Amino acid sequence: MKVLANDGISKSGTQALKDAGIEILDHKVAQDHVINFINENNVDVLLVRSVTQVRQNLIDACPTLKIIGRGGIGMDNIDVEYAKSKGITVINTPTASSKSVAELVFGHFISLARFLHESNRLMPLEGETHFNAMKKSFAHAYELSGKTLGVIGFGSIGQEVLKIGISLGMKVKVLTRKPKTKVLTLSFFDGQSVDFEITSINDMDEFLKDADFISINTPKTNEYIIDTPQFEKMKDGVYIANTARGGVMNEVALIDFIESGKVAGAALDVFEKEPNPEVLLLMNPALSLSPHIGGNTVDAQEKIGIELAEQIIKIKETIL
Repeated sequence: MKVLANDGISKSGTQALKDAGIEILDHKVAQDHVINFINENNVDVLLVRSVTQVRQNLIDACPTLKIIGRGGIGMDNIDVEYAKSKGITVINTPTASSKSVAELVFGHFISLARFLHESNRLMPLEGETHFNAMKKSFAHAYELSGKTLGVIGFGSIGQEVLKIGISLGMKVKVLTRKPKTKVLTLSFFDGQSVDFEITSINDMDEFLKDADFISINTPKTNEYIIDTPQFEKMKDGVYIANTARGGVMNEVALIDFIESGKVAGAALDVFEKEPNPEVLLLMNPALSLSPHIGGNTVDAQEKIGIELAEQIIKIKETIL
């Protein structure tokens, strides 16, 4: 069996595959050349992350493919159902990067609440000449403890965001299409754990009215989840983080509501026009920005590589 890890795979994942007698081709093949590379090398398994697109034309043109794997949760860069209809097994790693994404959400939230995103931009430029002025301008900051955290989505990432919020002493609420109840377990360094039973709501107005911090953690959508009507119903001075997908929140409307003062600040890890975000977003001082790095930690990539390898090894004997 040959595996092409076109968007990379961790060393531990590579080693696990090699130990199972599987050949790993850890190449970075440009999109236009992926089909030829797969066919010339008789590749059985194609592993991707968010860069390589696996569409119908590639699936049709590569008859040797037996498994397509996505290192991460969302699979919007893969024509999943079409691949399955052709007898190809499609796998992903739905929980491996959840903690990393959740920690990024709070990295942004704390940065926004304490003006760290702006302070880090200005201190190298004006720290020597305007120290006291900046100290005064960044004084209107907030603690997260005691505030209300609203999470849109109750999947693995949403659950990890909720856990961190709870651990910081925040009140929490969840929005889903249908009410769901889940038990979240917070585990601590000394073996102790605490369970919290959380029930989501499906009323957007009720969800928005008192949320101080809102985190969007949903799959890709065909329309905005957050648009002008939703912004209008938010609490004044709200903070928002989108680490889900570009297109779940109207970025033009976001800028308007930042300028009006309704939104105090927002964090964007994903963008509608990725990888070329609008300049208005990049230059806005009320935005804390990152280049789609939610799951890009050493820890998450190790977990992803191992999970993909384990799944491939498990199904190897059934398809060959």
